[in-house]
Amino acid sequence: MEIMLHRGGLQTTVQDLGRRGHRASGVPLSGAMDAFALRLANALVGNAEGAAALEFTLTGPEIEFSADAVVAIGGADCEGLPSWKPLAMRAGERVKLGACTRGARGYLAVAGGIDIAPVLGSRSTYLRAGLGGHEGRALRDGDVLRIGASTHDPAVVGRATWRVDPRALPPYSPSPHVRIVRGAQADEFGDALARAVFSISPQSDRMGLRLTGATLARTNEVELLSSAVAPGTVQVPPDGKPVILMADAQTIGGYPQVAHAIAVDLPLVAQLRPGDTLQFVEVSLAEAQRLAQAREREWAILRQGLAQKLGGAGW
Repeated sequence: MEIMLHRGGLQTTVQDLGRRGHRASGVPLSGAMDAFALRLANALVGNAEGAAALEFTLTGPEIEFSADAVVAIGGADCEGLPSWKPLAMRAGERVKLGACTRGARGYLAVAGGIDIAPVLGSRSTYLRAGLGGHEGRALRDGDVLRIGASTHDPAVVGRATWRVDPRALPPYSPSPHVRIVRGAQADEFGDALARAVFSISPQSDRMGLRLTGATLARTNEVELLSSAVAPGTVQVPPDGKPVILMADAQTIGGYPQVAHAIAVDLPLVAQLRPGDTLQFVEVSLAEAQRLAQAREREWAILRQGLAQKLGGAGW
């Protein structure tokens, strides 16, 4: 089976859960900006949670299916298809995913997953290096992608009327409170980070979200040696405007590290659009670890419930 992109959408790329185990060699993680959305969209079509899917930003692609298929949309709500439920597509059917009406990034999972050759163990696209994905680039009009085999019957899926309960999703919002743990240079910025309301700059991308609003002033002018950074690290460049590093973040950086956004709140950050706002709330490392463990317990329960629906009469 194949899908053809009649229109590529805005920065539509192939992504999975990332290129793990290569950061020591300077290779970024990449993968889905909103890993929760990708995992859940895959679960809704019966894929392994790390299967390759399409990530699009603000505007979705227009797609034609060469055979009957099962799909699901996760992440941002967008024109064209409802989110968070399995959907049956007919051979020859064209679906136009328009503008995202809530959130910034949508995920289109297809039963069987996008079947392209992995690079360094991942099918994710790293645009800056032209690595992985489909020819290492964002998808364009006319691109064709192969889809792996699936055991689900689209005719049966078409009768499904249920969708994921919104209470099972992260608390997506255009103005979230993002929890952080203190960074190595937190003491050099006082309490300015916690007091400020920041806006998302249009000069943001998969490498990092630039924040506007308050300017953070550092009390220590000593230059720093470069040190490890990761998705979620909040750096402060010389202009005092913080940057939250995201999926395509570099592996080391020399800017002061004021904080690190906790893993369970990175999906909230990933769905912010230019002009949206956020506030930071400090938590302890122990609390961040507890929240991560709780999220995985909730995910296991949700995944088990979906597996029962996928295999049972609930379809």
